Amino acid sequence: MSNAVSFLTRTRRPGRIGLTDILSWVWLIGGTLAVLIPVVWAAMSSLKPEAEITRFPPSLLPRAAVQVEVQGYDKPLSLWKAPIDGMEREMAMVRRIGLKAQMVDPANPGPPVSVDTREITPVQKLTVATENFTDPLTRFSFLTFLKNSVFVTFVATVLTLIVNAMAAFALSKYRFRGEKAIFVLIISTLMIPLTVVMVPAYLVIVGVGLVDNLWGVIIPTVATPTGVFLLRQYMLTIPDELIEAARVDAASEFRIFWRIILPLTAPALAVLAIFSVLWRWNDFLWPLIVLSSRENFTLQVGLNAFEGEFSVQWHYILAMTFLSLAPVTVVFLFLQRYITTGIAGTGMK
Repeated sequence: MSNAVSFLTRTRRPGRIGLTDILSWVWLIGGTLAVLIPVVWAAMSSLKPEAEITRFPPSLLPRAAVQVEVQGYDKPLSLWKAPIDGMEREMAMVRRIGLKAQMVDPANPGPPVSVDTREITPVQKLTVATENFTDPLTRFSFLTFLKNSVFVTFVATVLTLIVNAMAAFALSKYRFRGEKAIFVLIISTLMIPLTVVMVPAYLVIVGVGLVDNLWGVIIPTVATPTGVFLLRQYMLTIPDELIEAARVDAASEFRIFWRIILPLTAPALAVLAIFSVLWRWNDFLWPLIVLSSRENFTLQVGLNAFEGEFSVQWHYILAMTFLSLAPVTVVFLFLQRYITTGIAGTGMK
């Protein structure tokens, strides 16, 4: 705790607060709030009943209208505070027509009384709508979507690390004609928009018979120029003498790569793993194009199924979106200590 306090109160000049310190605090606090507020709002809204999500003005805490059983009515009626005979009383709403509401006294029901809807307020209580989470897990195919996303993310990340690490090893530790031209060509693909290569990539997937297959989502995304650049720049910091010493000891090239290069490149691999997990987990457009069967949908495509032509089930979307943040958050927390080391090391030689 003392380390956190000393970090937060640290200034550029000990004992003095300057303009740089104020701007730094404003930037950090503002950035934190900009990221945190939408997440907190989504989390609180995922606990609200369906009718409360679209209520205006909105409330932060999950609340729901109080329902009461009224004699003579088959269904429970919502409870409202309404001015009746100059006094504010709790009345049950029978129906609502335009700006008028028909209301009865729940304790002594009689003929409905017409009340102006602009003068009534709902009686609410704190309510956690657990059905927002349980319904998709039991009634819909959310677990199937989750399983597919985990499979795609895990396999694609492992293949991305292996393929990009091998390419980076060849471009950083081998000298051959055209190596710089190949590296420039790989980096130049960063400037090509995804929409340009999407049609040719889809035609290739159709040609090899991987349409509506999870491998059709995985394979085209394995090789990334960002990963090659990140790992190559980091591998350039590894002394060539280590590789020469291993060759003197009769180590094969694959063993050098597997036993020497990969362990020393762990920080950069961790950074690329975080990027890859974020890319694959949040990918929507490419799986939407390749996949057509509901049992093969990934999580992001499956969430789109809750959005109909005339209505959107926001309570399910918010609940499942918040639940889908958990795996990515766990991966980030586990690998975050490598981010600074991995990115900072790519600029050294």
